[in-house]
Amino acid sequence: MNSAPQDVNASLPAESPAAPVWIKRGTPEYRRVSLALFLAGFATFSLLYCVQPLLPELARTFAVSPAQSALALSVSTACLAVSIVLAGALSEGLGRRKLMFISMALAALCNLLASFLPQWHALLAARALEGILLGGVPAVAMAYLSEEIDPKGLGFAMGLYVGGTALGGMLGRVGMSAMTEFWGWRQALAALSVMDLMAALGFVWLLPNSRNFSKKSGLGARYHLQAWGLHLRHPGLPLLFLIAFGLMGVFVSIYNYAGFLLGGAPYHLSQLEISHIFYAYLFGIVASPVAGGLADRLGRGPVLIAGTLLMAAGLVLTLFEPLAAIVVGIVLLTAGFFVAHSVASGWVGRLATQAKGHASSLYLWGYYMGSSVLGAGAGWFWSRWGWSGVGSVALLVLALVLALAWRVQWLAARQAARPCPLNPAS
Repeated sequence: MNSAPQDVNASLPAESPAAPVWIKRGTPEYRRVSLALFLAGFATFSLLYCVQPLLPELARTFAVSPAQSALALSVSTACLAVSIVLAGALSEGLGRRKLMFISMALAALCNLLASFLPQWHALLAARALEGILLGGVPAVAMAYLSEEIDPKGLGFAMGLYVGGTALGGMLGRVGMSAMTEFWGWRQALAALSVMDLMAALGFVWLLPNSRNFSKKSGLGARYHLQAWGLHLRHPGLPLLFLIAFGLMGVFVSIYNYAGFLLGGAPYHLSQLEISHIFYAYLFGIVASPVAGGLADRLGRGPVLIAGTLLMAAGLVLTLFEPLAAIVVGIVLLTAGFFVAHSVASGWVGRLATQAKGHASSLYLWGYYMGSSVLGAGAGWFWSRWGWSGVGSVALLVLALVLALAWRVQWLAARQAARPCPLNPAS
């Protein structure tokens, strides 16, 4: 890694010098943005992860293995990882608000179609298309917050957004399980799709137009490649992209196969009972804004490291047989994940001084590729060594994440005394 400071944004076309008009915490606009992005988080993450509690049901319905059933989620996150990179670039010319709405609405319609498909491969194809469509939301939402929210409250705002995605993910999963228990998984999938379409309409009505963003016409492939390349040459950003890969990969792996663990011996829990583990997301909802506020005051590095250690502690607890230990472990892992993710995602928005949509898209590319690769790959360990195999590989990944977090913290401390693009705000 090049130790010499470099302005990685210097060769990008100059952006508007006009003073930004920030949305400050406590104002009516701040509340509209918060509610709109909560709806975006709810729609995006409930659509994406609604199949996660259904994996045992899908395995039975289509006569596929647990590892194959996980593809219903992994194909979506893999396609999402690719489309996010393109969506971040597209939003520079199309605009943030419009792209997010179109993405959510079309993805909800695609999910509705998937609920009627009778063949496994057709379902996978629909889920892949849904992942492509959803790419227009997460990276663009992060860029919108970084551009519109007062920097003094950005950590809290980003934490609030991540907490909203946690609530959306939890309600989507628990709601799917409850509806599946009484109606069947196809009817549940259709009902959720309609709710998410309504959420998309509420989002576009609430969200203010961008004030600190101007569309950039005539941006060719060279501009986008240059922007991505400059972010990848940044001394700190690529480490955060790798951290996102590991954090999300571990998180999704645990939730993917926890349903198989708890549905088998010696627990034999029902679909509805298993869905209750997703209430652990409530702790993530609380932890995210708290972590963002702590990061604003204490620094991002220590809070990121603490969140990763909390994940590891929870993961170790799940390796014990008592059901109470598994539940407590999943709660700790969930809280730690949202602490670490909210800090890491907010840090990306601070390090990238230009082309924030490109930087956010690269972070989320790592995030969702971790979900896809590790989420599906953990099935190989499940089929051979059961839960201990899944837990062991997850602990190894967290050890690597911890090493990367220490490295980012070291770089931040090393450059704290002098101006450097690692932390332009310092």
